[in-house]
Amino acid sequence: MSTVSSASEQSLASVVVVDYGLGNLRSVTRGLERAGADVEITDDPDAFAAADGIVLPGVGAFREGVENADPLREELLEVAASDTPLFGICLGMQMLLTTSEEGETDGDAAVQGLDLIPGTNVRFDEGQKVPHMGWNELEVERDHPLVEGIDNVASPTQRADGSVGGGSVDGEYAYFVHSYYAVPDDENAAVASTEYGLEFPSIIANEDGTVFGTQFHPEKSGETGLQILRNFVEICRQE
Repeated sequence: MSTVSSASEQSLASVVVVDYGLGNLRSVTRGLERAGADVEITDDPDAFAAADGIVLPGVGAFREGVENADPLREELLEVAASDTPLFGICLGMQMLLTTSEEGETDGDAAVQGLDLIPGTNVRFDEGQKVPHMGWNELEVERDHPLVEGIDNVASPTQRADGSVGGGSVDGEYAYFVHSYYAVPDDENAAVASTEYGLEFPSIIANEDGTVFGTQFHPEKSGETGLQILRNFVEICRQE
């Protein structure tokens, strides 16, 4: 079991970042600390029950993510059942769904996600360049505490060639790196959407609102991402 703890100067909530061998753990931790959290990185499920919130990060393939996290599956489901906030980031968000086309490779049985937000993950296949990488805009679809106030921040300007300029514009921009996108069974699961050849959910949440995820990386998404992380810490503080 691996455990790394770090406390912010003014901790508002205790957050566990799940270490299952994939994910930008240090970047996520720094972002959460800036947002006011006391962060523990661990693969010890005993730490989940004591935390105010759980973050499931992830970078990589759906099959590898699900298989790596499988020893923690029951404990993660218990977190969701307890109404402790569970926040999936990028691959971690995709793992909240039921399955993925990425897991349906030739010769292998399909792998099952956590099924906390029923649906599947689908590959971009309408001529879009993959991966979808860089800054893109968020369109808030409905109210949720995770998106509170993000329309009041400024984000980096993206040039036509995809590079990021030094100025800023009003709007909600986030940083993406992914080749698959979520298709929840319930269209109301979408909290925010993003356009990339088609419209896809970039923030999703379950009906209770306590299990949610972002397809983008909030820890790499400037002031918009920091506001989302602050909102998450506030959700954890209130639970």
